[in-house]
Amino acid sequence: QIFQPLHTLRAAEKELLPGFHPFEWQPALKAVSSSWDVGILDGLSGWMSSVEDVPADTIARRFRYDVALVSALKDLEEDLMEGLREHGLDDSSVTGFNVTIKESCDGMGDVSEKHGGGPAVPEKAVRFSFTIMSVSAQVEAEDGEGSTAAPVVIFHEMKPNSELSCKPLCLMFVDESDHETLTAILGPVVAERNAMQESRLILSLGGLPRSFRFHFRSTGYDEKMVREMEGLEASGSTYICTLCDSTRAEASHNMVLHAITRSHQENLERYELWRTNPFAESADELRDRVKGVSAKPFMETQPTLDALHCDIGNATEFYKIFQDEIGEMHARGADSAPSREERRRWRAALDKQLRKKLKLKPVMRMNGNYARRLMTDEAVEVVCELVRSEERQQALRELMALYLQMKPVWRSTWPARECPDQLCRYSFNSQRFAELLSTTFKYRYDGKITNYLHKTLAHVPEIVERDGSIGAWASEGNESGNKLFRRFRKMNARQSK
Repeated sequence: QIFQPLHTLRAAEKELLPGFHPFEWQPALKAVSSSWDVGILDGLSGWMSSVEDVPADTIARRFRYDVALVSALKDLEEDLMEGLREHGLDDSSVTGFNVTIKESCDGMGDVSEKHGGGPAVPEKAVRFSFTIMSVSAQVEAEDGEGSTAAPVVIFHEMKPNSELSCKPLCLMFVDESDHETLTAILGPVVAERNAMQESRLILSLGGLPRSFRFHFRSTGYDEKMVREMEGLEASGSTYICTLCDSTRAEASHNMVLHAITRSHQENLERYELWRTNPFAESADELRDRVKGVSAKPFMETQPTLDALHCDIGNATEFYKIFQDEIGEMHARGADSAPSREERRRWRAALDKQLRKKLKLKPVMRMNGNYARRLMTDEAVEVVCELVRSEERQQALRELMALYLQMKPVWRSTWPARECPDQLCRYSFNSQRFAELLSTTFKYRYDGKITNYLHKTLAHVPEIVERDGSIGAWASEGNESGNKLFRRFRKMNARQSK
């Protein structure tokens, strides 16, 4: 091997490097170079710079999307070959593969250096990453008429929410609320993704060239990011839901019966209506017509519910119910609102009790771990010690019991396998839950309801029926990756004392 000319050696070495694998696209990708040996790019590449442009200090780094996908597939090479063998598939009968990709994108707060001198700069970052969820093989049917049998799934990501399966694609120092910069940096990523959907990848796996088609599903976004990407108003809007057109008032009166109606295509059409106002309506009429779509949808997301943030949102809501119950809000008239001082007292009593009995330290912002600890039967028992009336205690216990029945359905990776009974009872439970809210807890839900609570009650069964799972498509893997990112920057999140 030593006597080979240098360039062949280089090629051999490149083949061994992670992430350098020769591949091609048929047809070639629009506006994407066909070279396959590209490493990390400047996140602003893909934007033509004019002579006057001052080169911005790099605020983003990314991989080219197709190169990253190839690298991820090569990592799975052994698993895929194993999968083919397990299903007794012969190489020659497999015509191609379909790959389903989950995309996640999430903003990260404060990532400034913690130890250097100088002022603390409010640095924020956004990470975009993807996970290969499943790979299925297209098999030629026996009759040889060129027809294909049903695809056979040869690989399933068993831990779709682990940071190990969540490959970072792009890191940007941008505030996720800075829509212009965010869309400018993700623009080329979206363009590459759209190009790849119309082409197929030819890549050698197991020694033979094979063809892959990609299906992208962006489900790993929290509600804030979905609203930003899809051109909807921010989450305090009267249009409470990213899946249906309901207003907050409607959602609080009819808590359970809603169908998923929004889609990327419809959002684009509504934006056109908003932009052109063809019926010359007033601002309010127009807004009602487009149901709160008032910016141009930028990236197609899959209308779903993010299980992690659902957990956090609902726990925050229960935390507030607990406070209200300690302060006996149900007994007050509609006109006598509690003072800030009273509310603070209730909150202090609740925090003290949770810390004493459950060792739960108060947190500034609700996080996943706190939410999981708070939403348990034992937490309710602890809170009930502070609630005087017996029947209010019963109501709280029933509310939590129903919630705990419902939760596995949107948390588990395979609900039909892992909790079939709860899945069957979901609609029944959510109706009872809604009934409790609108009667016993009417003081809190009269004409208002939080976004995630609405989705939990109204949309879960429909999404599970469509996708088979909500938990598997959540943003958790990306969130765990944020932790690694902080670790690599040698900066620690502010930990509470």
